[in-house]
Amino acid sequence: MKNYKLKINGHDYSVDINEVEGQEVRLEVNGQAYTVTVDQEMKPVRKTVVSSPRPQVTAAPGGAVQKSNAPAAGSKVTTPLPGTILDVFVNVGDTVKEGQTVVLLEAMKMENNIEADAAGTVKEVKVRKGDSVLEGDVLVVIG
Repeated sequence: MKNYKLKINGHDYSVDINEVEGQEVRLEVNGQAYTVTVDQEMKPVRKTVVSSPRPQVTAAPGGAVQKSNAPAAGSKVTTPLPGTILDVFVNVGDTVKEGQTVVLLEAMKMENNIEADAAGTVKEVKVRKGDSVLEGDVLVVIG
């Protein structure tokens, strides 16, 4: 269950999203139950969003420029939607492969594997099991 605190026209509301099924959303507003129909079916997102690693550019002897497609220091694995961290599968110093699941995220009652899109070494783990995250939050930094 996801809880939101809203202020509408100066009034505070506590909204609990209990269940999402197709176009129907079952929720409670300040303890009062409602079933809301949205204009489009809400589908679970199973996409992994990872910032694109920028090629590293270095100057070689003689002034030639070399590009590397290795992940730039600080490639960030981010969350594609708000949710709760169910598990973290990596620690700082771990070596990860492209496509390896690094975090398990619950969002809209669905479990979503968040994967690394490039190989590298885990530099930072910014979340723990049980943390609530928002769309775009950084979960893991890979260097």
